[in-house]
Amino acid sequence: MAASALSLTAACSSGGGGGGDTGTKGGSAAPTKAPVPNYGLGTAADSKGPAPAVPGAVKGGTVNDLNQAGDDYLDPAQQYVSDQLSISVLYARTLTGYKIDPTSGKTVLVGDLATDTGKMSDGGKTWTYTLKDGIKFQDGSAITSKDIKYSIERLFADFETQGPQYIQSWLYGPDYRKLYKGPYSGQEIPDTILATPDDKTIVFHFKTPHADAPYAMAMPVTAPVPKAKDDKGAYNNHPVSSGPYEIASYKPGKSLVFKRNPNWDPATDPIRNAYPDTWNFQLGIEQPSLSQRLQAGAGSDKYALDLSGVADPSVMQSLVTDPKYKSRSINQYQPYVETLDINTKRITDPKVRQAIAYAFPMSQVQQAFGGAAQGDLGTTLLSPTIAGWKKFDPFGKLDKPTGDVEKAKELLKEAGQPHPKLVFAYANTPRWQNISLTIANALQKAGFQVVRKAIDPTSYYTVVGKVNNQYDIYRTGWGADWPNASTVVPPTMDGRNLQDGTNNYSFLNDPHINSEIDRIKAETDLKQQTADWEKLSEYSLQTDTAQVPFLYDKYFNIYGEGLGGVTYNSVTGVINANTVYVKK
Repeated sequence: MAASALSLTAACSSGGGGGGDTGTKGGSAAPTKAPVPNYGLGTAADSKGPAPAVPGAVKGGTVNDLNQAGDDYLDPAQQYVSDQLSISVLYARTLTGYKIDPTSGKTVLVGDLATDTGKMSDGGKTWTYTLKDGIKFQDGSAITSKDIKYSIERLFADFETQGPQYIQSWLYGPDYRKLYKGPYSGQEIPDTILATPDDKTIVFHFKTPHADAPYAMAMPVTAPVPKAKDDKGAYNNHPVSSGPYEIASYKPGKSLVFKRNPNWDPATDPIRNAYPDTWNFQLGIEQPSLSQRLQAGAGSDKYALDLSGVADPSVMQSLVTDPKYKSRSINQYQPYVETLDINTKRITDPKVRQAIAYAFPMSQVQQAFGGAAQGDLGTTLLSPTIAGWKKFDPFGKLDKPTGDVEKAKELLKEAGQPHPKLVFAYANTPRWQNISLTIANALQKAGFQVVRKAIDPTSYYTVVGKVNNQYDIYRTGWGADWPNASTVVPPTMDGRNLQDGTNNYSFLNDPHINSEIDRIKAETDLKQQTADWEKLSEYSLQTDTAQVPFLYDKYFNIYGEGLGGVTYNSVTGVINANTVYVKK
């Protein structure tokens, strides 16, 4: 998944739930059931516009977004991280998208540019999409299937390096760049791989079955690009709109302003309400000034929010405890799970790994991450934002969240290793200097000898992702790209993916998991696949214990009291811009 707004270190790796210790009180247990969103596939009827009205909403006005990071990529082909995903919905429509009920928060996948979520054939290898009538670019020209195909072909260009790679690899295999060089070579993808039999139809022929293809089609990479307006890398500064807003002005690093796109037809769009006349993004605002401005809500900041960023640690105490902020705050799960990964090439005995799990001080680490508002205690390898999520706590962590030292000692004794040595790698930041010491102290009470090793945070994932790294334990995190564990289990647990740069940071190589990954991927029943991924993740945690989950990251921030309809997209972990309106 796109990295959390807190850290853009690695595509799917989590930045980690917030800042330093804010002093917020109390631990927060894992949820007992999944949140309201059920992430099912909507019907063709669900895919028809207009979007459901937000109670009390009015049209007009300007929403101000205070943005710390700025926007590296406006080209939909390059968008993968949370802040980019939060903005792209304003101007980039995709084949499918998430329809979020403004009252209940229920989330279903529906056809956006397409009439439905796709029709599967050939055992899940072929997916056919039909485009809606009346969909247009900002200049009024019709969007056709050839525009979608061209946007997919652009993904193969050598400068398109930042976006997800699912569709490309599904069409051509893992070495897709060697097999097709993109449209600038003068070649098109042949119809046997990606066909457009008419202006309304596009057919994907994947090499293997992909029951969750409808979710991949919701990523910005399927947003249409008109070939005549494509100027390669420069397209990043002026993408052509297919959504309700178009770019009015853009000063990189300073400001980004959207105005209405007069050729967007709400009757075709089941997802976007587009109530404001203008969106004004103020870029490069440093913390804690950004959070302090939202807190004060003075002047135009009364109509301000931060779509993707969480509150600064310095203001968390007052935001959480002062009741006046409650009516304008959002506190929801992000798709990330924080884990302590155990290098299974070095720590080979599962009992030793389970001893680490029992001894891990969850509640103390939660407080150091910013308290319950920025992360709930996590005991599963899947986030509560995953379809089919179930409570699972095989090591009784919620009963003893500070750690079970005696159980850990017992397991080490059974393993014949009462005092094993652990080399603990951590990112050399003030927060992780403190957290790593907390973890090390807890493990030492259980009998471990812990040696802490600091790593430059800019190269952290590169270092721990090396197969021959000399570390035993280290923190990582992972978020699903869509609410199906197909984007969690295979990348983080497949033992055939063991080379430098792997996302299987624990280097787990369990033949049962490897074979189950292949079997489950081939399933065409999405509900069955969802259940099987859940079961396999539980097996991995309980049997192999290659990762110790400890926190479900949460989004926490406030917004200006002049805004209404502020809902949340738990798939991408950001505020849902589609329902926001300016109060009169």
